[in-house]
Amino acid sequence: MGFCSDAEYREFFQSCPEFERMLVNSGIHLIKYWFSVSDEEQERRFRSRIEDPSKRWKLSPMDLESRARWVEYTKAKDAMFLHTDIPVAPWHIVPADDKKCARLNTMAHLLDRFEIDELNNEELTLPERQKSEGYTPKPFADKIIPLPYE
Repeated sequence: MGFCSDAEYREFFQSCPEFERMLVNSGIHLIKYWFSVSDEEQERRFRSRIEDPSKRWKLSPMDLESRARWVEYTKAKDAMFLHTDIPVAPWHIVPADDKKCARLNTMAHLLDRFEIDELNNEELTLPERQKSEGYTPKPFADKIIPLPYE
């Protein structure tokens, strides 16, 4: 696609793992997810976006080009995994034909990576709202986006 030169491509594969190691060594939790969709589901989603005008915005020129270069994209993804799947920042592949299930599984997986303290279940009370004591908020009428159909 011409996004970078061959030299930049090689530099990325050399620098990316080192950069990720630096992030992790500085205390950042780096968790990488790849949402994987089957060929059949991707076909269904693309067709749905072409046929339904309300979904057409989801289909970019890059999406269309990626379909024409599907094998090249897959090879690029495989190369990326090969070079950037490192022990301190591994890739996690999420089967994503079912979007809702994929999102829930990813959230559960992400939350499992961290120790979470017990929730504080103490009873809360809502305090009284402060009285205006004569102060009137500024209207900023020229900043308000009007509601449609008014």
